[in-house]
Amino acid sequence: MNRTNKYSQARPQPLARLPAAARVGMFLLTLLALWLPWAIPFYLIWGEVGPVSGLSLGLLYSLFILLLREWGQRVHRQKQPFRFYGLPLSRQLGREAGLGWLLGLGLIGILFGSQWGLGWVGFEGFSGHFLKIVPEGLLVGLGIGFAEELLFRGWLQQELELDYQPNSAVLIQALIFAALHFIRPLEVILATAPQFLGLVLLGLSLGWAKQAWGRRLGMAIGLHGGLVAGYYWVNVGGLFRPSAGIPEWLTGVGGNPLAGLMGLVLLLALAGVMGYRAATAP
Repeated sequence: MNRTNKYSQARPQPLARLPAAARVGMFLLTLLALWLPWAIPFYLIWGEVGPVSGLSLGLLYSLFILLLREWGQRVHRQKQPFRFYGLPLSRQLGREAGLGWLLGLGLIGILFGSQWGLGWVGFEGFSGHFLKIVPEGLLVGLGIGFAEELLFRGWLQQELELDYQPNSAVLIQALIFAALHFIRPLEVILATAPQFLGLVLLGLSLGWAKQAWGRRLGMAIGLHGGLVAGYYWVNVGGLFRPSAGIPEWLTGVGGNPLAGLMGLVLLLALAGVMGYRAATAP
């Protein structure tokens, strides 16, 4: 185990001396203990209706952020816990997030532009409701980019890096990231198996992006958010349709580009670039 991480300190707290798996488990159990007393009454009274589900998940993530602050301060003795997890309040973080956002949108443009140029998909044009979904995609991208990066590359990867070598920590969090996005019925898992590899490659890319940009989450948040927003605009906006006779394994099983050959090649290239940049970062 790697106990020489630059954030490691003399750890007076017993929890801080536990293995990473135990610390992660204790954190999640604490989070559930805080959330369930609120979530259970919501579901008992109102059921699993849309607004209640959204409110419950919003409460869960709010509690996660509050617990993360306390965890960083009390367990790891960090005076600035969010900086410890990759979120320093700085203009640099914002610039990196903006650059990542443009990169994410650019990758979506390359993916669908290439398929269009090869004749694999047809361009349907912009519908009348497209302007309506632009702010929706922006909010979805920002929300998912921030939430998932703080969770996986911020908290989880940092906890792992306190015990393991950096690349091992990146790989473990990428596998967990992919697995948690792949909780589905068995028949769906088997039908969309290539998507798991795409999610692993995305998790690796985002983990190395954090390492390459000074252990800050700006690039990872922006890149993740740009990918999500770009795909939202393409998918919900109905900008492209698969051409007849083109197999799904090329364009994406079930219409998901992460489960298609071109999407996997693009993600593999992204992981290679991010991995190289992380390995050569000062």
